[in-house]
Amino acid sequence: MGRKRNAPVNKLFAWVRRQSKKVQTFLAAVCVIAALVALKLSFHDHNQFYVVSEAIHFAGILVLIYKLTTQKTCSGLSLKTQELTAIFLAARLGCSLFMEGDIHTVLDFVTLVSTLWVIYMIRFKLKSTYNAELDNMPLYYVAVPCAILAILIHPTTQHARIGRILWAFAVYLESISVLPQLRMMQNTKMIEPFTAHYVFALGVARFLGCAHWIIKVYDSRGSYLFLIGAGHIWFSMILLAEVVQTFILADFCYYYVKSVMNGQLLVSLPLPV
Repeated sequence: MGRKRNAPVNKLFAWVRRQSKKVQTFLAAVCVIAALVALKLSFHDHNQFYVVSEAIHFAGILVLIYKLTTQKTCSGLSLKTQELTAIFLAARLGCSLFMEGDIHTVLDFVTLVSTLWVIYMIRFKLKSTYNAELDNMPLYYVAVPCAILAILIHPTTQHARIGRILWAFAVYLESISVLPQLRMMQNTKMIEPFTAHYVFALGVARFLGCAHWIIKVYDSRGSYLFLIGAGHIWFSMILLAEVVQTFILADFCYYYVKSVMNGQLLVSLPLPV
């Protein structure tokens, strides 16, 4: 069956498209606030946000696996983002095995294995369809600053120092690991559906992680924001990392939703001015 042109949702999308940028920005802010309120009321244990976030990330990787196995092409995919993803997942998994050993460990493991499979397909099986010229962000631009920051600022727990540094490194690297993929998409200007679905899944996952800390700050009446003076700058760095990645992906998610509202299969990004 085709999509009904007069469906209420389509009418709503058409009305939103006719509004000015300021009105659209205001509506987006209202939607974000409404989503935060809904999440707060829906989850009694806000730590479940991370479980859902990690599950959505895994679902995004499954979308890539479907693309690689059915279309036999890795065009539009950033190998460097997948490699950075594998690095921070491996670091977090190593820490999790000794620190937690729970559902997060399982999700990190299956996501890491899936990511390694994607890397293998891009590097070897589908190498002829990989465009290295467009995937041109050096890995050390991303990884080295995260490693330095992790050495300087990491959790103050009873665990071994190397484990705490690795955990911080994983948090920082995850927050900007998507940059090579976004850089590649900016170079191509047109993103095919499966890659767009994957990046949008990352955006949703990061919004949930960010929501966890925003609600945590709200529930503590802002006390988490004042822990810096008590020597707990780590908490603020986690929140900053979540906010940074959410904002990095917010622009793409806007164009993704806009393309869906317009009934387009491909997501087009604006040309630089």
